[in-house]
Amino acid sequence: MRHGMPEARGTNHQPEARRVGLVFVSHSARLAEGLVELARQMAPSTRLIAAGGTADGGIGTSFEAVSAALREANTGRGVVVLCDLGSAILTAATARDFLEEDSRDGVHVVDAPLVEGGVAAAVAAESGADVLAVVAAAESARQTRVAPAIPAAKEADSGIRYARTVTLTNVSGLHARPAAEFVRLANTFPAKVTVNGKDAKSLLSIMGLALMAGSSAEIVTLDASGEAAVDALADLVESGFGEERA
Repeated sequence: MRHGMPEARGTNHQPEARRVGLVFVSHSARLAEGLVELARQMAPSTRLIAAGGTADGGIGTSFEAVSAALREANTGRGVVVLCDLGSAILTAATARDFLEEDSRDGVHVVDAPLVEGGVAAAVAAESGADVLAVVAAAESARQTRVAPAIPAAKEADSGIRYARTVTLTNVSGLHARPAAEFVRLANTFPAKVTVNGKDAKSLLSIMGLALMAGSSAEIVTLDASGEAAVDALADLVESGFGEERA
């Protein structure tokens, strides 16, 4: 670790946004900043801080930069830290241990895939989830990249089924930003909803569908109270997410 006081780069926050903050720790400053840029597309109001590289701009990690990032990311609701390599995890954990006692417990260094975990955590934080829910979202990326579909037999046995089939009309399909918007909306409803058999509330599952323009999406609920959720999600897809139509 190099010493000095480099500024945490790639910041994006609004003072009024009381959400869980995220810190991306990488051996490369450009990589950390790129991850912030990606996550910002899905979490524009979440405090996202890049802490990459050494104090002199080299490859490595900086205790001082990570420490500054942890303080900057904290809005009072906790901080989730994602890292690229084992030594970055060590730097982040050490920086956490040196924080003031009243803020240390709210900082969680998560062992999860940096990109998938970071994206999932950003969407959860943007939705207003608490720090443990954001941690869980990041850790969900350790599972298989494409979650298994819900067996059709379970749907048939329920006796309750409301569904709408819609076609994606926006040029880019269900890419990162629309997928995040879709998942945020799904999480505003208590009902369980699936899209082509995948959990509508899981960003990684929805992105794993790889639905492009012209693809069909069957949005289904087995909950008696789920009709409003299905209709809202179907309407969102049919709106094209405000993007250019194919």
